[in-house]
Amino acid sequence: MASVAAATPVKIGIIGATGLDDPETLEGRTEKYVDTPFGKPSDALILGKIKNVDCVLLARHGRQHTIMPSKVNYQANIWALKEEGCTHIIVTTACGSLREESQPGDIVIIDQFIDRTTSSHSCARGVCHIPVAEPFCPKTREVLIETSKKLGLRCHPKGTMITIEGPRFSSTAESLMFCTWGADVINKTTVPEVVLAKEAGICYASIAMATDYDCWKELEETVSVDRVLKTLKENANKIGFMECSETFHNLKNMAQFSVLLPRH
Repeated sequence: MASVAAATPVKIGIIGATGLDDPETLEGRTEKYVDTPFGKPSDALILGKIKNVDCVLLARHGRQHTIMPSKVNYQANIWALKEEGCTHIIVTTACGSLREESQPGDIVIIDQFIDRTTSSHSCARGVCHIPVAEPFCPKTREVLIETSKKLGLRCHPKGTMITIEGPRFSSTAESLMFCTWGADVINKTTVPEVVLAKEAGICYASIAMATDYDCWKELEETVSVDRVLKTLKENANKIGFMECSETFHNLKNMAQFSVLLPRH
């Protein structure tokens, strides 16, 4: 009888967005500064545990929020988490809503993206034509959706994220155009992050929190940094990384379904 390979131990990388990257989330935390073939990641890796599950926290924009979206070293961030042994990456991202039903403060577990960035990023040694028909890990998304329901959060179980270059916000004409394209939410970081994770063979899922209605909706306050930060402060504690301990426990049980083979 053929032997069954042991399940790969789960280690969770958490990439935090503005207001949601609190290092005190982890127990027994230590800091580790690393370098990669692509340079240094956004900040130190914060290593620790959540209910005995190994986790690595990384502030996408730096802990002092000094790195604008187009200047984030996404390649170094994903490389560093891969080298640290992360099998999964769960990220948080602030976004603008392009749909009436997705209100500021709502959670969207995105399943698709539209890329409107202009930079090309890859972690591959050579050209990598990675397929991204299903960009986000469906198993991890299921866990996040179920957890958000148990927490009583307003959660939309799917949505298309359009990622723009930034750092500016959209014009009204652009915002209206994105609505007609079928996008549900808009941000500046999902791409290339999700694609690089796919290249690295890491299971990736995103918790997007709507902070505003961008600028397409009439009679609504126009999107601004102050408005984004206000919504984040009101909701960061409520989200609490979606009660990570239960989420990570479930992920650990499904590890054998989630580890992808890297593409060469």
